[in-house]
Amino acid sequence: MIEAYAFLAAFAVQVLVMSVLLPAWFIKNVRVQAARFPAERLAQLYPGVDVAHIRERFLTEYRALTTIFAVLGLLLLVWLFSDAWHADWNENKAEALPTLYFFPAFMLPLLLSTRFVVMFNKEHKLAERKRSASLKRRGLFDFVSPLTVFGAVSCYFLYAAFVIYIEQHPFPGFAGSVINIGAITLVYAANAFALYVTLYGKRCNPFETHAGRLHTIGMAVRGIVYSCIVITVFISLNHSLRLLDLKSWEPFALSIFFAIGAILASMGFAAPLRETDVDRGESPVS
Repeated sequence: MIEAYAFLAAFAVQVLVMSVLLPAWFIKNVRVQAARFPAERLAQLYPGVDVAHIRERFLTEYRALTTIFAVLGLLLLVWLFSDAWHADWNENKAEALPTLYFFPAFMLPLLLSTRFVVMFNKEHKLAERKRSASLKRRGLFDFVSPLTVFGAVSCYFLYAAFVIYIEQHPFPGFAGSVINIGAITLVYAANAFALYVTLYGKRCNPFETHAGRLHTIGMAVRGIVYSCIVITVFISLNHSLRLLDLKSWEPFALSIFFAIGAILASMGFAAPLRETDVDRGESPVS
């Protein structure tokens, strides 16, 4: 039963990260960004709009939504703890719950934030102002080391070699090397697209300074590259557990994976840039 209690601890960490830690990071980031733009500057950019009131209303909705998921996670944890005492504890059921909890708890706050930005930009037009911009084209290695990128690429080929080996000694339920390699290729392709959008996509925050934008991009790029490594390692670990007949440990590994994945996906606002003398006098840029 040790794997059951290890899973309970991992699921508690998952709930704590997704419904307490990440919302706290996000709210702190919003407040740090807002502190860089005094009320008089906001009044010039958005005449007649109470931006502070709109921002606080959004944060109230955001806190309410994440609190609901925190309570839901706590209730699930209590239920799982009572179920773990039973001799017929079902690891398949335990494995499904972290997945069912992860996607709405992660995606709904993200969708709420996206909706707020889209609706705000649609309803409140930004007043014309002089913009400054850096003409230097950003590259991947400006934000992440070549060694880290090499590690992510190496993980892909090592995983491909691993699943080809497993195909020679398959475990029940193994989908085959073609499907597994195809799936991880899609993951890497999606992350490559996310990297391109992060590096060269349009700026969403009209108040963000050039230094702040570079900081956010750097954190997001590192999170995407690290996520490739974490995903590949997790899937390899999952296959290894099946090979070693340790399937009962999969719920524990899955919860830890979701917690780490959520942190990596949120690195863009996990550590907001501290205000500097340059930022105080810097105008928002594209």
